[in-house]
Amino acid sequence: MVKKYETPMLDQLETGPWPSFITGIRDLADNHKDERIQAVNHSLLGQLEHSYETRKGYWKGGTVSVFGYGGGIIPRFSEVGNQFEASREFHTLRVQPPAGNHYTTGILRQLADSWEKYGSGLITFHGQTGNIMFIGTTTENTQHFFDEVNSYGFDLGGAGPCVRTAMSCVGATRCEQSCANEHKLHLKLVNNFTDDVHRPALPYKFKFKVSGCPNDCQNAIERSDFAVIGTWRDEIKVKQDEVKAFVKEKGRKYVINNVISRCPTNCISLEDDDTLEINNSDCVRCMHCLNVMNKALSPGDDKGVTLLIGGKRTLKIGDLMGTVIVPFLKMESDEDYDRIVEIAEETIDFFAENALEHERTGEMIERIGLINFLEGIGIDVDPNMVSHPRESSYARMDTWDEEAEKWNNRKSETAA
Repeated sequence: MVKKYETPMLDQLETGPWPSFITGIRDLADNHKDERIQAVNHSLLGQLEHSYETRKGYWKGGTVSVFGYGGGIIPRFSEVGNQFEASREFHTLRVQPPAGNHYTTGILRQLADSWEKYGSGLITFHGQTGNIMFIGTTTENTQHFFDEVNSYGFDLGGAGPCVRTAMSCVGATRCEQSCANEHKLHLKLVNNFTDDVHRPALPYKFKFKVSGCPNDCQNAIERSDFAVIGTWRDEIKVKQDEVKAFVKEKGRKYVINNVISRCPTNCISLEDDDTLEINNSDCVRCMHCLNVMNKALSPGDDKGVTLLIGGKRTLKIGDLMGTVIVPFLKMESDEDYDRIVEIAEETIDFFAENALEHERTGEMIERIGLINFLEGIGIDVDPNMVSHPRESSYARMDTWDEEAEKWNNRKSETAA
């Protein structure tokens, strides 16, 4: 007989106009064919109601792992397990998704079946780190579930002070804006840093994210320590016939209000004959015009990637955007992909040796200075690395010409 609990406070969460997470848990608790899953979810609802009543959380951590791994599992033991026996242990497993989150319906059903066999049935697609979050299992079943999903190709993701699960956008398979082979790069990084994912040995977390164009659908610049963004360095490709068709359909006023006037650098204009004129030297790749007029405008042909390091959400010093480390890198050969992996290796090694405990890469760079960081990973200083313009106009300019000449000489020597 499945034990049920009175949950008046949780019931209120289902009465509003918005969908509630309680509904999904209750569906498993009331309607699932497996009594074990019913019991686990009723127990979970009971403990959550108890937490709402007492305004306290009752989950504590511990150590749970599978053989050979040190991370990938978030242990949760209930401090009120005697009252809610079926959810006494409620561990979460992070599992790495395929690059670009490309699944088949068959593999999704297989994952769900495996979790219903060993877990609570609760799954999150996907957590903030990009993992598939399998929520709620016992210490004993943790190993069984991992063995089963690992047998058909899935591996645990990162948890703790380690390299976290990499993420990439849907990519060229489904998006016309793609400027890079996102999934190949994703695979290269994951394969190279698998040991750093499974065995936490860093001061804090380190995240890779790959977006195929400056739209940055992965929020890589804001949310990853190592962001790879696809871009181009020649002119935007313009199909003037499609421009004229768009103007005819929407009207000149619409195009001016929604495309021309919204260009952040005013580099695009609508001519009298309903064609577009673009000053590409001023374009900052904001992607707005390409997104609105996607049939008429598309990225140029000279494609590559930009590398940015140090993005993160609020921790010690507030939110940070990634700082440009490599402004442009062509991705034409395996050597180019290996170069990105090499930079990542140097960055992680430097981070491991120089960061403070519980300090992200961006915070380390803020503390030691960008110059010291660049010297540590073997990257030359580049004017494109400026992350924030000067707010004071009183800046010495008498030595700028000499510094520019030094930089140009370095670039010439590198090219030679």
